[in-house]
Amino acid sequence: MDIVITFFVLATVAGGIAYWLTIKSERNKLKPSLYTDALTAIIRGDTLKAVHHLRETVKKNSEHIDAYLHLGCLYRDGNPQQAIKVHQSLTVRPNLPKPVQILIHQELARDYLALEEYSRAKQEAEVVLRLEKRNLWATQFLTDLAVKTRNWPEAARLTKLIQRMTNQSDNRTLAEFECNEGRDLLNKDQLEDARSAFQRALKTDKTYALPYYYIGITYEREENLVKAVENWEKFALADLEGGVCVYPKIESALFDLGRFSEIERFYRHILEQDSGNLEALVNLANVLDEKGDRKEALQLVDEALHKNSDDVHARLMKMKLTVQNGSPSELAREIDKIIEDLPNQQLPS
Repeated sequence: MDIVITFFVLATVAGGIAYWLTIKSERNKLKPSLYTDALTAIIRGDTLKAVHHLRETVKKNSEHIDAYLHLGCLYRDGNPQQAIKVHQSLTVRPNLPKPVQILIHQELARDYLALEEYSRAKQEAEVVLRLEKRNLWATQFLTDLAVKTRNWPEAARLTKLIQRMTNQSDNRTLAEFECNEGRDLLNKDQLEDARSAFQRALKTDKTYALPYYYIGITYEREENLVKAVENWEKFALADLEGGVCVYPKIESALFDLGRFSEIERFYRHILEQDSGNLEALVNLANVLDEKGDRKEALQLVDEALHKNSDDVHARLMKMKLTVQNGSPSELAREIDKIIEDLPNQQLPS
């Protein structure tokens, strides 16, 4: 009997202990961990609380790699050197899975980038590529780094690699890199090398007009205005909107070459392609006026004003053409209207 009672008591105690452990386990499941609290704080933008919880997490569990990674990321904005220390400490951990090693070196690359230590950032991204040869993140990171350091050939090479990896094509981006390379060479007065880069850009993307403008600049610096005008006209015709900026250069060069009559031909050619080009209309009117053909010049200006009555350039040109016949009061009223339509200059805040 005593044995039965003893067994019953032990069973009851054991059952009670088991029930207590079950309740405690359920309560622990409901209670959020420090790491969960840290992630919640990150989401809410409470950096101080997140850092506190992450520090406590790694104190209690030094094997919590994710906590270390997040802690380093939070340090990076205000203290990149501390971020590097945290992330660097993870690189000596043995037997880490390859995906974890990749994450660590990605964060180190970002840390060094934040400090503008570009060579070290590049080294870390290259470690990622050694771990995973076709890692898209590292290739894009190195591309962005090449752009930031104006290493245009490297940027182009890496961009081609990304395009192969993603099965995409973007000739305009490649052409822009080649054009930027040419501009840097142009700034160093390496005219032939610059021209070669611009010509490569044109071959890469035949619809990209900007290289024509810069090729014209290289010839202008060599005092070869014939070739300069030839390329500037190509630019203006290929980019009807952006090409407006080169009109004064074309006019000046043709005037210096003694080919003033060709200015009219140029503007008429532009208007054949873009009849609504007000800048070309007004400039052609000015050319015709200087030739003595004021009647046609006025017709062109009136045409421009019909398309856009608020165009200040056209209105000023109309004043210039009518100044000999208009009364002073009429001219004064027109000037007042133009002044009223000009945007007000804002004082700096």
